[in-house]
Amino acid sequence: MSSQVASLPVATPQPTRTLGAWWQAAPFALVFLLFFLIPLALIAMVSLWNFNEYELIPALSPRNYLSIFEGCSHLTDNGDFCVTLSTYLSTLKFCLLVWAITLVVGFAVAYFLAFHVRSPGIQTLLFVLCTVPFWTSNVIRMISWVPLLGRNGLVNQGLMGMGLIDTPIEWLLFSDFSVVLAFVHLYTMFMIVPIFNSMMRIDRSLLEAASDSGASGWQTLWNVIVPLSRTGILIGSIFVITIVMGDFVTIGVMGGQQIASIGKIIQVQTSYLQFPLAAANAMILLAVVLMIIWGLTRLVDIRKEL
Repeated sequence: MSSQVASLPVATPQPTRTLGAWWQAAPFALVFLLFFLIPLALIAMVSLWNFNEYELIPALSPRNYLSIFEGCSHLTDNGDFCVTLSTYLSTLKFCLLVWAITLVVGFAVAYFLAFHVRSPGIQTLLFVLCTVPFWTSNVIRMISWVPLLGRNGLVNQGLMGMGLIDTPIEWLLFSDFSVVLAFVHLYTMFMIVPIFNSMMRIDRSLLEAASDSGASGWQTLWNVIVPLSRTGILIGSIFVITIVMGDFVTIGVMGGQQIASIGKIIQVQTSYLQFPLAAANAMILLAVVLMIIWGLTRLVDIRKEL
């Protein structure tokens, strides 16, 4: 019987199909090369150049990196870290606070839209309303907080009118509080969208099965919805972290030019035409952000989840 069974030929990839796949990927690879790899290579190259008050000197040297971390091997006379480490710690502090708040707010909004709004039309309408602030520029949205939180703003006037305070609250504006508030206002949508997309892909029969098994609402949320939404949480976290780490406009406007950040240092160095030093800071910032993203992707294999 076995002798009558014809041996099946082994399928081999056709050369034309392989060539066609390469041609399809070529435009995307070209865009990636022109707008990411080449600029990144140029920044890395410039970060190794020397410079003076008048010109850039294209000579490879680790001078810029050494000057950035100068004095960081020991604490200052006041017991503080060096300027570079202090600035990175300040930036990471804002990043962690904004990430935690946007995660809680974004998850709550996405959960409400995905599981408590039954009508697709109302769901779409509410989702579009969440995007309304993005119809204006970030600067306008930041400046809108000034008459609200200022010393003579609506909040202070309202609190003083109700007799809750005698003098205006100074830390509402041009402080860490105002910076975090502006960040949350600007970037919560970057957390809502991917989490909402992940929640909409959850099979509703799983929630019914959990309910039939006697699970409470919190147990269903923690053991079913959160694990199945981790891809959206990861993508939203990457968006928020990468934007906040490099942002300098928000910290400059809402911090009253008094709060340091890595993005602000790079912007100041660029304005003073210290391009090699700014490029070196940019490469260090890129390395830090990539390490954070690498740590997040260790928690979730995003390629399998997508």
